[in-house]
Amino acid sequence: MTGTLRAAGFPEDAVRTRAREGAASAFPPLPVYGTALYGAGAVPAPAVAGDELDALRLVPPVLMPGRLEKLIDLGREPHHTDVDLTTRIGGLTAPLPLYVSALGSTQVASADLANALSRQAGRLGLPMVIGENIMPSRGFGRLPDADGDDRTLRARICEYLAELPDGVGGIAVQQSTEDADAEVWNMVYSDPSARPLLDSGRLAFELKVGQGAKPGLGGMTVLSAELAAATAERFTVEPVYGTDADHVLRCASPGTFTTEILRQQIRMMRNNYPRARVWVKLPPGRDVREAARTAWDAGADAVTVDGAEGGSGWAPHSFLNHVGLPLAECLLRLAPGNDCLLVSGRMHDGSRAAKALALGARAVGLGRAAFLAVDEDPKEGLSRLVDSLAVELRLLISALGKYAPAELHHEDLWPLPGRSPDPTPLVKERG
Repeated sequence: MTGTLRAAGFPEDAVRTRAREGAASAFPPLPVYGTALYGAGAVPAPAVAGDELDALRLVPPVLMPGRLEKLIDLGREPHHTDVDLTTRIGGLTAPLPLYVSALGSTQVASADLANALSRQAGRLGLPMVIGENIMPSRGFGRLPDADGDDRTLRARICEYLAELPDGVGGIAVQQSTEDADAEVWNMVYSDPSARPLLDSGRLAFELKVGQGAKPGLGGMTVLSAELAAATAERFTVEPVYGTDADHVLRCASPGTFTTEILRQQIRMMRNNYPRARVWVKLPPGRDVREAARTAWDAGADAVTVDGAEGGSGWAPHSFLNHVGLPLAECLLRLAPGNDCLLVSGRMHDGSRAAKALALGARAVGLGRAAFLAVDEDPKEGLSRLVDSLAVELRLLISALGKYAPAELHHEDLWPLPGRSPDPTPLVKERG
């Protein structure tokens, strides 16, 4: 499995190093300690055009009354190890402000990779999102697959639960328009395999509104002509690959939403599945603030937003490069206050995560980084990646004179280029 995945335009080598070396990878290489000079390097440009998150700097104050409060509480000088990273994520508890973002049905999510990721996420107690279109394409999993490639929805739940400690973690199951036709939530809610999650309050259902990698469109994938013909009644099938008649483009509907439809969908979820948490996944649209507020007001436990950062799903270059709000702009427009906002998009190190938290996110999702880490090491890759992120987050948060992720605020950031030097107008005060 090692080295089989590739992530174009993503710092793949850095993630794989973290998956191998763990927390040590957050520091310069040990062999050059005491013999090399550091600093004065050029500030790297944002990894994605227009994404200002990478251009921000974290700016600790000189005077830190919060550190004095912690000193009085502990009876000693506080250290970075005193930062408590425990976070409530959409009604679930996580050991740090991280979750594993949607794992869908593409070929990237082979049975070995998907199930290894489920096991490691469960062992770490990280909430995990199971992406859309798994059941229509892979089945629910009451019976093993004939070829032994068990990528079913039920298999992922069972692998996660086999490692999950008490009191932490949980699974959020996405449902798209096509999933609704397959009654995915009904199947999960009534199946004995999900009962431990349901009984412990650690099952969530996530309504997927549109696509993150291709805002405004539904899911896309490439299928063989034979397989596409079998799904033509439910999907749009289009031959776009010229002389390659063996492959066709299959397109799904993104669903139709208005403010009232979204509100009623959430009410339906709360009425039909009263024991499950309600999450809503939004694409990076220009009215993301209005959509998020509608979801929270209707009773959603969490709203997740993926900036226009791409992913494993199939999408035209024009969408990956030119459509959708970058993650930093999504965060600036949302300003959620005390509501639970979850974001994903190129999260691979502690500094990017800390900046997103300071801009109002409750937690950040590991998508491609989690894939790459498990591909690098199916047994411990994600664990080591998370170890490195935890060390960085504790160091960064304590350097700001704070001792919990929820204490981060826009005051901890140097303002974005072209915006007011006074950070107050950027994000409203948390209420």
